[in-house]
Amino acid sequence: MPQSKTSSSGSENPGPSGSDEAATAFDDAPLNRFHLRITALTFCANYSDGYELGIISIALPLIAQQLGFGSVWEGLLGAAALIGIFLGSVVVGWGADRIGRQRLYTYNFLLISVASAAEFFVTGPTQLFVLRLLIGIGIGADYALGPTLVAEFVPRRYRGGLLASLTVMWTVGYVVAFFLGNWVVGLGGEAWRWLLASSSLPALAVVLLRLGVPESPRWLVARGHLEQARAVVRRLGGKEDAVASLARIAHAADRPRARYRDLFGPEYWRRTAFGVIFYNAQVVPYFAIYTFLPLVLAKIGVGEEDTTSDGILNLFLLGGSVAGLWFVAKMTRRGLTIWSFVVLIAALAPMAVWPDAPKALLFPLFLVFTFTMSAAVNLDQVYPAELFPTDLRSSGVGLLNGMSRIGSAIGTFLLPLSLDHIGFSPTMLALTVVLAIGLAASVAWAPETKNVALD
Repeated sequence: MPQSKTSSSGSENPGPSGSDEAATAFDDAPLNRFHLRITALTFCANYSDGYELGIISIALPLIAQQLGFGSVWEGLLGAAALIGIFLGSVVVGWGADRIGRQRLYTYNFLLISVASAAEFFVTGPTQLFVLRLLIGIGIGADYALGPTLVAEFVPRRYRGGLLASLTVMWTVGYVVAFFLGNWVVGLGGEAWRWLLASSSLPALAVVLLRLGVPESPRWLVARGHLEQARAVVRRLGGKEDAVASLARIAHAADRPRARYRDLFGPEYWRRTAFGVIFYNAQVVPYFAIYTFLPLVLAKIGVGEEDTTSDGILNLFLLGGSVAGLWFVAKMTRRGLTIWSFVVLIAALAPMAVWPDAPKALLFPLFLVFTFTMSAAVNLDQVYPAELFPTDLRSSGVGLLNGMSRIGSAIGTFLLPLSLDHIGFSPTMLALTVVLAIGLAASVAWAPETKNVALD
């Protein structure tokens, strides 16, 4: 594999490409309508993930009351989609590096559409768990495929911003679910069935809109299909210099193909370890806290009288996500990762050590935590796609997404139990420790990948 120079963390880490001389006309091509289309079609998985997790957190109390189950099933149903995302990300990510991205990318949303519609008819928690597991598998598949395709098609100058915008759509989906969900469940009765099934129609629309999306030229070249790659570039209106530049990376077909185990080998283990730890350190507190946001707010004495506080937090989530696009554009990947962990720890630690502090202190700290977390998780769609070469990219992205969802599922399952059995302060302290581990891994291993030319 081509090697990059020493990272800014001071360790020798291989990059996903060679030096700047390895850049092809793909990397520096003008942004065109297809680049925007492939990004827009990838918005759907992130929007659906945010929407699915948002509506389940709103609907769960009403579902539990009507179907008659307790906190264990509540935790399992809150974590079901996250477990499915792990399975979909890891398995489909591995498969996409071997059979290609295009077919899997086109049809994975069909599973989401069918399973979402079937939620309308559930009669017990077991059925709902299975359906939400299937929905998670479909979303996880797209988490492995979507960022990979965007990274492999989009010019490097725009790659960070467009990849980061995927996370913004997660937040949009979550916020839409909050406001729509509160309105729908307020109708009473079994309105929650319509709410859970509401994501089936947009998912089906995604399947139809994705028909005709071509295979990644980078993957075709990595598999030795140079002429097919040329045909894709020509079909997308690429100029002759873009077509000719494929020959500069055709050597990928002549070298030994990377294997899945190479993610854990001497060349890439640091990047894999960093990606897993940094990703989990962000999303474990994120999903645990915001899946059960009303519970957390009640513990700090917010929202009991003023029902607008959780709405304000959701607006801070959205504002932080949009602001994160600016941070991704202006800061280095390594710098943004490290400093966001510092701010998150500074905001959450006081809630752990002084849980009885005045609401006038705790709520602003929680707003800072919310804004910073929402901005920082923009990196979750940017960093993984830049860490690995083409023949390992989908596998690496899938592995990192999948492992992050296992951590998220565990955190989501344990949070309500932890709040009930050991209390608010130890729970917040545990989440602060998770953030501190993320900071340590980032200082030690985070490479700089901004504007690199992908292999």
